[in-house]
Amino acid sequence: MRIAKPVLLVSTPIGVAWGLYEAWKVRWWLGLLMAVLVGVIGLFSWMTVRRIQLDRLADEKAAS
Repeated sequence: MRIAKPVLLVSTPIGVAWGLYEAWKVRWWLGLLMAVLVGVIGLFSWMTVRRIQLDRLADEKAAS
């Protein structure tokens, strides 16, 4: 796990960027569609993390 995490943290964004570039080379709208998909997934991931943070903050305020 010591080596795997940094490798995944570096290789995943590179792979996504490369995939977007290759999709754009095939058809521009395919690259655009793929970028929108990545954006929507990122947005929902951010919303999930933010919701967890707000719930934890509310629990801490209720406990004190």
